[in-house]
Amino acid sequence: MNGWGVFSTLRVYDGVLFAWERHWARMQRDANRLRVPFPSNPEWLEERLQRLIEANQAWNSTLRVMIVRNRGGMWEGPSSGDFDVVAFTADVCEWGSGVKLGVVPHARHAASEFSGAKILSWSQNLAFLERAKEQGLDEVILLNERGEVSECTSANLFIVTKGKVLTPPLVSGCLPGVTRALLLEEIRVPGLSINEKTLFPDDVESADEVFITSTTRELLPVVSVEGWKIRTSVESRDRLAEAFRQGVDSYIAPRRRPVPA
Repeated sequence: MNGWGVFSTLRVYDGVLFAWERHWARMQRDANRLRVPFPSNPEWLEERLQRLIEANQAWNSTLRVMIVRNRGGMWEGPSSGDFDVVAFTADVCEWGSGVKLGVVPHARHAASEFSGAKILSWSQNLAFLERAKEQGLDEVILLNERGEVSECTSANLFIVTKGKVLTPPLVSGCLPGVTRALLLEEIRVPGLSINEKTLFPDDVESADEVFITSTTRELLPVVSVEGWKIRTSVESRDRLAEAFRQGVDSYIAPRRRPVPA
C-alpha cells in the first residue's frame, strides 16, 4: 500500500528476457537506494520469470516484475518474508507509427535524492498520462525544476541535430532506461554520434528529428508536440532502429529456447 518497491518492464523475444542483466542491475541499484530487500541471486529470479513465461506461453510478450518490501512503517502486518516478487505478462502493445506529445512543466525534481529510481509509487506518472490521453495525446514531455527536458512518463527522449543524437543526462532527473543505455553504450551507426546533453524546449523545436525510447516501444518517432513546432524526419531514427533490432537479434540468438508448437 505504500508503493515501497521497485519494478522493471522487460520484452520477451522468443522466450528470452531481453537485456536481463541490465534490468536486474538497475532494479538492484534502485532497491539499495530505496532500502528495499532484494534477491541476492539473479539466477533465482530469472528462473522464476522463465517459469511464468512458460506457464503463460508468453513467448513474445511484455513482462513486468515487481519487488515489494513487506516490512516497515506503522501499518506493517504479518508477513512470511522481507519481500514479495510479483510478476505478470501481457501482449505486446501496438504503439502505431508515431506519438503525439504534450508538455508538463515542473514534473521532475532533478535534485531529489531518489530522482531516476524506477519505483512502484508511479501514480503521478499515471495521472500525467491519463490526462494526456483525455486530450488526444499519447505521452508527455516532463520538464524539471530548471525548465530542462527530462523524460516522458515511461520513455526517454532523443533528438537528432546535424548527425548528433542527443538525450538528456541523468542529472535532468530522467530514468536510466535500458533502451537508452543500449543506444549510448552499444549501438553504433556510421555517421551518427550518440551522447548525453542538457536539452531545453528550444533544442527539441530546432532538432531535425525527435523520437522516444522504451523497452516496449523500442524507438518510436514523435510526430507532434502540443504547442511546439517540430520537424518530423525519421531518417536517422530508422537507421538506429535497424541497428537496435540487429542488437536484439544478436542477444537473443544464443539464448533462444525451443518454443512449443
